[in-house]
Amino acid sequence: MTTYFNEMFEGGQTRLPYARLEDWTRAMPAELRQMKQAEAEALFRRIGITFAVYGEGGDPDRLIPFDMFPRVFAQSEWRRLERGIKQRARALNAFLLDVYGRGEIIRAGRIPARLVYQNEAYEQAVVGFAPPRGIYSHIVGIDLVRTGPDQFYVLEDNCRTPSGVSYMLENREIMMRMFPQLFRENRIEPVDGYAGLLRRTLASVAPVKCERDPTIVILTPGHFNSAYYEHSFLADLMGVELVEGADLFVEGGFVWMRTTRGPKKVDVIYRRLDDAFLDPLCFRPDSMLGVPGLMDVYRSGGVTIASAPGAGVADDKAIYTFVPDMIRFYLGEEPILENVPTWQCAKPDELKYVLEHLSELVVKEVHGSGGYGMLVGPKSTKEQIEAFRHKIVADPDNYIAQPTLALSTTPTFVEEGVAPRHVDLRPFCLVGETIELVPGGLTRVALTEGSLVVNSSQGGGVKDTWVLAE
Repeated sequence: MTTYFNEMFEGGQTRLPYARLEDWTRAMPAELRQMKQAEAEALFRRIGITFAVYGEGGDPDRLIPFDMFPRVFAQSEWRRLERGIKQRARALNAFLLDVYGRGEIIRAGRIPARLVYQNEAYEQAVVGFAPPRGIYSHIVGIDLVRTGPDQFYVLEDNCRTPSGVSYMLENREIMMRMFPQLFRENRIEPVDGYAGLLRRTLASVAPVKCERDPTIVILTPGHFNSAYYEHSFLADLMGVELVEGADLFVEGGFVWMRTTRGPKKVDVIYRRLDDAFLDPLCFRPDSMLGVPGLMDVYRSGGVTIASAPGAGVADDKAIYTFVPDMIRFYLGEEPILENVPTWQCAKPDELKYVLEHLSELVVKEVHGSGGYGMLVGPKSTKEQIEAFRHKIVADPDNYIAQPTLALSTTPTFVEEGVAPRHVDLRPFCLVGETIELVPGGLTRVALTEGSLVVNSSQGGGVKDTWVLAE
């Protein structure tokens, strides 16, 4: 039987980071807990924090489940994570600058050329172009899992438009409103500086032709997008305009925003839509979401796009397996955070192993996300395993496989009281003139007993993440 590391209890004792939560839990009768849970849900609903699940009938917007029991890290635990995350963000950006330039890591034989140059996320449109400060991925979401007191693994990297930071901030806001006494009794590092750090990061990568304080906008696909709440939330917090493609136009080598006072030049675009839709003259000609001519302005140094077009090649799951090599190659350092052991089905010997052990492994599509397009072997029926086997055999290059990790658990409020549930963590690393990381992140929790799938689109919830101050 698999044993899971419980982040609150170890060897029958309460671990130090959680010491002050034990009395709080005991002092909360079921009626109060239910009342507080209803209060939290009402707050989320009033604020409008929803996410969309596509492909379902009816209104796709749902309230994301919120668990009131916080996840807690000691300062020493967080310092190690912070160092490892920043190291990874530096290496990923060095890789992107390299593969759109001379491709030294490929020339050195450290990464197969086909995984980069034949990757659907590799954008020929930016080959040979170096963005301001050489930074491609300005907001890096690193998904982490824990399996023991000192064992942390990187599950995947998100270098394009990682979402979820609004939940990190709102979870904290709601917890502080509902349990102010907890925050008086515990010295918890704040996360509310994120918006200021994000704005500073974006301003620090203003384009070469910007000669004044940069004008920053957030480019959204519109209110039908699953993360639209987050787009508007961040625009409000940063004090910048939220725009759609139709609000922008290109003229005279610059990007302009339509306003009631006439056109206003835009310097930095924090885009929250995919590369394919950014510019119909460069990418998908049928895109109604982007800005015609945007890429010409970008390549001429008239505007910065964050994160840069083409950044997605760094967070492809086939490239993921080489990130430790990137750290050694570009930084001359050993990785602080480990990858999950990974088999590439594109390699015949590794494919053979995967097909022989499907019932024990997690198999993922190389370009998949959101918990879709994957097989969790130990939780699947024989019929599901056989159906997935045919998919892998038909297109082995499209899949990787990993062992089923014994994800750590944290205490979670459920109907019968408090019970352990599996969690992961997504901190948000900001890369500009400096590399910044707020002390916390988005903890996602698998609310179904025994489930290892934490994605909100698959029924997972969220909880506040605390880093204790020294």
